[in-house]
Amino acid sequence: MKTTRRIVQLGFLLLTVLGVFVVKGNAERWCPFGGVEAIYTYVREGNMLCSLGVSNFYILAAVLVMTLLLRRAFCSYLCPLGTVSEWLHAAGGRVGIRPRRVPYAVDRALALLKYLVLGIVLVVTWRTAELHFRGYDPCYALISRHGEDITLWAYVIAGAIVVASLLILVPFCRWLCPLAAVLNPFSRFGLTRIQRHEATCIDCGVCTTVCPMGIQVERATQVTAARCLSCLNCVEACPARASGAIRWGPPQVFGGRWSQGALIAVVLCCVGVAVAASCAFPLPSFVKVRGQPPARTATVHLEIRELTCRGRATLLTYFLERDDEFELPGYLKIEVWPGPGPASARITFNPARVGETAIKEAITEAYFDTNAEVWRSPPFRIVGYDPLGLDDIDGAP
Repeated sequence: MKTTRRIVQLGFLLLTVLGVFVVKGNAERWCPFGGVEAIYTYVREGNMLCSLGVSNFYILAAVLVMTLLLRRAFCSYLCPLGTVSEWLHAAGGRVGIRPRRVPYAVDRALALLKYLVLGIVLVVTWRTAELHFRGYDPCYALISRHGEDITLWAYVIAGAIVVASLLILVPFCRWLCPLAAVLNPFSRFGLTRIQRHEATCIDCGVCTTVCPMGIQVERATQVTAARCLSCLNCVEACPARASGAIRWGPPQVFGGRWSQGALIAVVLCCVGVAVAASCAFPLPSFVKVRGQPPARTATVHLEIRELTCRGRATLLTYFLERDDEFELPGYLKIEVWPGPGPASARITFNPARVGETAIKEAITEAYFDTNAEVWRSPPFRIVGYDPLGLDDIDGAP
């Protein structure tokens, strides 16, 4: 069971590394905790925090469903930081580093810290509409291309987790991870659980010893602890497993016993549905409404270069709301899907007051900002709209 889980961990870790460092993708857009950070701003304003996308909501939903079915299986099968921490602990044991066991009472007290971390992160993020936690996030230090937005503290924290992981099994996951604090209330009601049959249990205590979260499995008939990772270490290690002393699965009404293959199938299904939904229903990550729509409106869809993030989308609205000769009195709403290449923008307008050509001119013509008393040159280029022939000059497609 552990070998199978390690293969799944390796597969997702390799997928993450390839996506970030080879394909140059943005791993933050597939982080479930990004969905937690972004939800307040998106509900309030219709806008995502910079570097995030609506894919964060899809993967968050998938992980929550996964948690309701499998408890915190995401942490033990998919999370890259959890994978690296667990592997470091195993490597430390192989080179002779003696693992340390934390007393149960101390472990339970330290576990409360993750709720404090969650509260601080959400308050700061929601009040500033910026991902300040990124500068201290050990997971971001692990799977980012290390731009200017990462601080020395992220490396210090990541280094501390590396050292601690050699001595203690998954310390960050147990005590500090804010996503774990989010998942725990859902995991408490998880369908599946470890089940111990007292009649055939030999009371050896091995199940408790191998539990990465310090759960006292030997004292429970059913493990309903929210922190259970469904790693199945206790099931594999049980010397009386063949006699049915311990097993994993849902309540008896749903079959009572499932295989690890069923667990992995559910994990893959949840992730696959999240990816498919993100592609099939790509909600805009930036929305701004201006005024009340008339009875009849029109919409123009544009592909715009250099529309890479929330900040650029905000800049685009400045050009749409200009007050010079290219003013757009009929502009009503903009929806944007920022991205590294030509990004999609959908602009709704009153066709009785403005047309598509005027909208394109407003986006691509410089204007004088009377408040700042400076000229604003647009960084944007609209695909298929080139009145000055600049694409021919600079060789752009």
